[in-house]
Amino acid sequence: MRRERRNFARNNSENKRVLYIGGGIITLSIIVAIAISILFSGNDNSTELARFNTSTIDSLGANSLGTEETSTQMGRTVNEMKDEETNELENEISNVISNDVNDKEDEQKKYAVNTNASNKKSDEEQTTNTEKEIEEQIQKEEEKDPEFIIPVEGEILKAYAKDNLVYSTTLDEWITHNGLDIAAEKTTVVKAAADGTVKSIKNDPRYGLTVTIEHQNGFSTVYSNLLTAEFVEEGEKVEQGDTIGTVGNTATFEIADEPHLHFEILKDSQNVDPELYINK
Repeated sequence: MRRERRNFARNNSENKRVLYIGGGIITLSIIVAIAISILFSGNDNSTELARFNTSTIDSLGANSLGTEETSTQMGRTVNEMKDEETNELENEISNVISNDVNDKEDEQKKYAVNTNASNKKSDEEQTTNTEKEIEEQIQKEEEKDPEFIIPVEGEILKAYAKDNLVYSTTLDEWITHNGLDIAAEKTTVVKAAADGTVKSIKNDPRYGLTVTIEHQNGFSTVYSNLLTAEFVEEGEKVEQGDTIGTVGNTATFEIADEPHLHFEILKDSQNVDPELYINK
């Protein structure tokens, strides 16, 4: 019985030792595991902490750098804005000056063009005036007063009397007389007093058959109391001395007078004294 108890006690003691040793091993294992866990956990935390610190430092550095760059960029932006404003102001001033200069140049060009045009016009006008003066001078030289000859040879029966009165045998009264009455027998040839153009051939109720010739420089001659005028036609050009008709007795206002040629000279349609223009 005792032996059994001893064996039981021994077994119990061994069991307890085994249990103790096993419990110790387990406990040690747990401790080691915890230590390992703690160790690894500590490394990870350190790593994470290191990473965190590094990231934080980098981030802080980056943020600091970014701040500096931002500050620099802001500084540059402000300077650039100032520069841009200055450039814009300078450009505006330059544009205003340039536009003003261009406007002045345009005005000067317009003035020059207008001046040239005015000078050209003035020159043209002067040239035109000069040409006109030359033409007028030539025309005047070409249109000198004609030199008239007496159309028939004979005595002056009745003189020119525009400002005083002469006695008319036919009318038996004192009257004005616009021409010369030159004594000539009937059928005496009547000659053109100067070069000209036959304007008209007609029967005048007072002075009978009449031929009118136009001459240069506003002169015209009238041949009345004609018998015939068959030697010329209206519009025909005649030269001084050409025959235009013959003396007759067709003037009712002078029918009581001796046979004669009634001869007149007009300047611009106004009667003048023929004796002042006839070359004798």
